[in-house]
Amino acid sequence: MTEHQSTDKRGHILEVAQQLFAKNGFTATSVRDIAKEAGVNIAMISYYFGSKEKLLEAIFLAHSEVVGLQIKSVLQNDQLTPMEKLEKLLDGFVEKYFSQQSFHRLAQRMQLRNTDSPIMKVLHEMKQSNLDLLRQIVSEGQKKGDFKKNIDIPLLTATMLGTANQLMTTKAFYKEVNKLESLSEEAFQKHLKKKLSLHLKSIFKVLLKHEP
Repeated sequence: MTEHQSTDKRGHILEVAQQLFAKNGFTATSVRDIAKEAGVNIAMISYYFGSKEKLLEAIFLAHSEVVGLQIKSVLQNDQLTPMEKLEKLLDGFVEKYFSQQSFHRLAQRMQLRNTDSPIMKVLHEMKQSNLDLLRQIVSEGQKKGDFKKNIDIPLLTATMLGTANQLMTTKAFYKEVNKLESLSEEAFQKHLKKKLSLHLKSIFKVLLKHEP
């Protein structure tokens, strides 16, 4: 097996495990279930990850790495104003949220368990790292006089995640009250992404920018 094939196989196992954990829960999903769904043998999962717990940890680490790189890329772009950086991050968040809905369901499940486990430590470190990067962008805007002082960064991210989670949880109701039943699922998802992105940008501007 080449290195590329090995990476593809490992990534496929991660994606399958993420979907099953999100759907059925970590405890209710066995390594055998994952192997069957992924079309691999149990020994291969053991080879790549060692245990089900380490497989779960690898899912969060992989997500954290991708998100961290995205934020750093935006942070280092000197062509953008602080507000433009945040808007770009919000667009990226919404796009990632819709394409990785199973990950966010899984993250919610794990946080509701609220156990003192290694995976909660990984999740905490992931959130802290992203907060630190976001704080740098907000701090840049404050130094330039674009943003207000005393911004609560954790509450800002909670607003972002909470709004997205609530929208996805109640999207059937949203479709009904906005009379969007005629839209195909693909068109509806596209509509939701656009509306959510614009809504979050409006909220961030109100929370961050000085009054005109």
